[in-house]
Amino acid sequence: MEEDDFALFAREMQGVRRIRVDQADTGKQKTDRKNFELARKRAVHVDEELKMDGLSDQYVLDVGPEDFLLWGRDGVQSSQLRRLKAGQILFEGSIDLHGMTVDRARSELWAFLAEAVKLEVRCVRVTHGKANRLDGRKPMLKSHVNTWLRQHDRVLGFSSCQPKHGGTGALYVLLKRNMLEGRDEGVF
Repeated sequence: MEEDDFALFAREMQGVRRIRVDQADTGKQKTDRKNFELARKRAVHVDEELKMDGLSDQYVLDVGPEDFLLWGRDGVQSSQLRRLKAGQILFEGSIDLHGMTVDRARSELWAFLAEAVKLEVRCVRVTHGKANRLDGRKPMLKSHVNTWLRQHDRVLGFSSCQPKHGGTGALYVLLKRNMLEGRDEGVF
């Protein structure tokens, strides 16, 4: 029976040549030391213009003065966003960014959100204004706040406010909380 196995193997191997190279080609190129060192230096270099708060201005979503804003992070229930939009979630803090430069507004907003998260606040109001500009350009603060809030990891969603709370010139912002020990959560 062994001879049959050898004969079968030999017949299957007809036309196959032995490989004389004893190293495999992994396809990986050799490291270019010059570019490697340059990349390492760039990684260590801190750009003075880089904001360390995590809020980027690299790509700002332009919005109009009267545009109604509504956004929710993946996983946020649509019923929560409807309640937020309707002004049914009580906001426990508020900040007014009117008249601030973009850089100052970013800094103030970041500090305000950090404090709200620390205090376990569920919802806050951010007033950014509408900035109806004579030159026809889009409102800067409203556009920046819209972009920044989408980037903040503790923001679950936001909606333009009801007219009595600022309308399209302000936002209700729903924040993620770490439930404090012993704190009861009301039924939503």
